[in-house]
Amino acid sequence: MLEDRDYMRPPDFVERRISFTILLLIVNAAAFVIQMLAAQISLRGAEFEFSYLALSLDGLRSGYVWQLLTFQFMHAGWLHLIFNSLAIFFFGRPVETALGGGRFLVVYFSSGIIGGLVQMLFALAFPALGGSVVGASAGAYGLVAAFAVLNWAEEFTLLFYFIPVTMRGKTLLWVTLGLAVLGMADLRSGVANAAHLGGILTGFFYVRQVVQGRWPQWEFPRRQQAPRELAPAGRRQQNSRSSTAAHEEPVSPDSFMENEVDPILEKISAKGISSLTAREREILEAARRKMTRP
Repeated sequence: MLEDRDYMRPPDFVERRISFTILLLIVNAAAFVIQMLAAQISLRGAEFEFSYLALSLDGLRSGYVWQLLTFQFMHAGWLHLIFNSLAIFFFGRPVETALGGGRFLVVYFSSGIIGGLVQMLFALAFPALGGSVVGASAGAYGLVAAFAVLNWAEEFTLLFYFIPVTMRGKTLLWVTLGLAVLGMADLRSGVANAAHLGGILTGFFYVRQVVQGRWPQWEFPRRQQAPRELAPAGRRQQNSRSSTAAHEEPVSPDSFMENEVDPILEKISAKGISSLTAREREILEAARRKMTRP
């Protein structure tokens, strides 16, 4: 049976019953609790956190390069943590399903690090912004951008202040970019909008170049077309065969399984069932029907 094949086994993070997205949310919440407790115990605790763990120009000048990582686990308050956690939860899960846990973490942390560096460069140009920076916003915005590229022409519905809004990935990307750029114009906002911009650009270019391998071409996948990296080589060869399938002789069951079904099952194992195109789902359903016939 198809279900007995290795390809049909769930990915590792499903078997563990916890995804990297959820694990990241737990770590962020635990770090915030520790941060609040340290600040309550003594003023020195808060001073230590913002001198050595929060990201700042003075810290980087002193050689505290670890701040580029530690600032991502700190937050300015409960609302700050909650909003970032919601973004990570809703956009992180589909990105992790499509890319896998390893690439999900690369997108998140590289977006946070590069976003922090962009914020520091912006602070060099405007010394008034040279204060400490905390929060997972840059990494979260990287996930938003990654989601947007992976769903460039797909329609989906998001809740903005409890109002459902239907859009496509390209619209989401331009909206987030516009908000980040406009926010940078307000130097008194107290929001690290330059870090948001850096995170967005990192998530965009990572999926665009590393995952899809489409740089410097700027044509994006059409609707219902899997990104290049998410379609196995066997599937790409299958596309060229499908157009002439009506004129070819019927293939044997073994050949059908090897050439048509196995690449799809490998894709499910590596990227999740949500990455399948409509054509791949039809092939898989046809295979199931053949296998269940008496």
